[in-house]
Amino acid sequence: MSRKLTFIPGPVEFSDAVLNAMSTPSQSHSSPEFTKVFQEALKNTRKVFKSTDPETQPFVLSGSGTLGWELVGANLLSRSEAVLVVSTGFFSEHFAEALQVYTDNVDIVGAEIFGDAVKLPAIEAKLKVKSYGMITVTQTDTSSGVLSDVKEIAALVKKVSPDTLIVVDAVCATACEELEFDAWGIDFVLTGSQKALGCPSGLSISYASKRALDKALAHKPASYYASIPRWLPVMRAFENGSPAYFATPAVQLVHAYNVALKEVLAPSLEERIRAHAEASTKFKNNLENLGVKLVTVSRDVAAHGLTTAYYPDGVDGPTFLSKVRDYGFTLATGIYKDYKDKYFRVGHMGVSAVGERRQELDECFEAIAKALRESK
Repeated sequence: MSRKLTFIPGPVEFSDAVLNAMSTPSQSHSSPEFTKVFQEALKNTRKVFKSTDPETQPFVLSGSGTLGWELVGANLLSRSEAVLVVSTGFFSEHFAEALQVYTDNVDIVGAEIFGDAVKLPAIEAKLKVKSYGMITVTQTDTSSGVLSDVKEIAALVKKVSPDTLIVVDAVCATACEELEFDAWGIDFVLTGSQKALGCPSGLSISYASKRALDKALAHKPASYYASIPRWLPVMRAFENGSPAYFATPAVQLVHAYNVALKEVLAPSLEERIRAHAEASTKFKNNLENLGVKLVTVSRDVAAHGLTTAYYPDGVDGPTFLSKVRDYGFTLATGIYKDYKDKYFRVGHMGVSAVGERRQELDECFEAIAKALRESK
């Protein structure tokens, strides 16, 4: 195999149609042609987050998923407000670190052990003893492979602390995990283009409730570029079919994103999510049948967009990953603290897991099985 297939937790492999869209010739960002594409992409973003509320708003900006953290901190926090971060790994903790730039009051409630979700009673206890302006939940933390139950956490917050904004980092969950923005009462969700959405990296995608927008518009943002008041009229204009300007959008990426969204929504988002769950279950079963131990403590807390697994006894991690690469597949190392050299990560999202090239995930597993045998 001449080209190494990418099976990390993002960026993922892309369809030919998405790659072709990236080759769109130069085009004015205020042209009727681009305006129509951007309008369609924004409307389809609403569908991905299952929102029909006209007072909510999608944002598609040039930047990585990390820009979403900046949007949250710069627009939805004041220096004195407290934030509760639900942490299941590296990216949850780095979200907290990003928010510490904007507020002096960030608390973390973490899982009892690596590979598990945070228990609801632990979150409830925090909410009952302190007033929080915001709670953040990383739906899938790609360092651990843990899936947090956003629906249950949101319901708990609504019951115990209804004035607290509910913010979800769904970078590795959008389009492969259930998330219902309106029905669950979420205030802000952020994601990136390069994971289960099946688009090249470079777009920061987020979605805001009326409550979040009202708060953002009520005070001066702590950023120039990551400013909801500056971007809101631009997004509204494009969604209504009229060009507007604050900063130049990534024209070709928006074209690719629009194509990727159509793939995600065909035949339905529900089918796409179900297919990711089936692919994940099969892959995890196959690994466990080899005697490989998963990092996640149970399937109830295991994400469907990736699998995290410990190296078996006697297997040297770098040697194993090198052998898998020789067979044509790139996997990811562990990245969480003292555990980082003890496990590896396999992303299974998009076209190589549930699309027209889904057999590539089976081929990746066969490469892993051979490499494990040869690495002992």
